[in-house]
Formats: sequence, structure tokens, C-alpha cells
Amino acid sequence: MTTQRAVNIAEKLAGFTEQWAPRRIARINDYEVKAAKLQGEFVWHTHEDTDELFLVVSGTLTIRLRGGDVVLNPGELYVVPRGVEHCPAADGEVSILLFEPAGTANTGSTPGPRTREPVDA
Repeated sequence: MTTQRAVNIAEKLAGFTEQWAPRRIARINDYEVKAAKLQGEFVWHTHEDTDELFLVVSGTLTIRLRGGDVVLNPGELYVVPRGVEHCPAADGEVSILLFEPAGTANTGSTPGPRTREPVDA
């Protein structure tokens, strides 16, 4: 029998400093829970085949959308619907959790220098 241990989100976030580089902290069915630190502006992108859930742990995250921005504070979440172009941005450092299907590229349909495969935290 395997002993399970609870995932401590604060510990996982304290374990890295690199921004815009998601860390996989849990799996549930075909989904991954990823922790990330963000600051500055990301790239405009879409995820054609999946929704993307952002949950803010600390800081303030702005999700830019072509129709208007969504501002998230700690404890708030937002689901970007599949196919909706968006651009996460943060003036100061923000810690977030992402919930998305395994294999979802962080830059969606816009691969480039900021594309990162998640690594286990």
C-alpha cells in the first residue's frame, strides 16, 4: 500500500523562482494541476481544444481578453473558454494554479520562446 501525502501549495511555490515556467503538482484523471509564478506580460494565445482555469494564490493577475480584461485577486478564479484569445499579465509577481488537460502547451496555439513543458515540482 502506498502512503499518500497532501500537496502543500505554499511549499510547492516556495520550491522555485522561475517565472512563466509551470510546475506540475498533481494529476487528476487526464488533467494536471500546475503551479506557476508570473510577472510581466505573457503572449496572446488560444487553446483551441480546451478551457483553461486560473486560480490566484497571491498577487493580482489580469487576464487580457479582446473584449475586456478580467482582474483576479487571491482566492479568485477564472475559466478562459476554449478558443478564446487571452494574454495573462501581472504588474508584480503572482502565484497561480492552473487546471488543464495533460499535455496542454502553456502558449497554446502560439509556440515560441516562452513555450515550456511542465516539470514536476
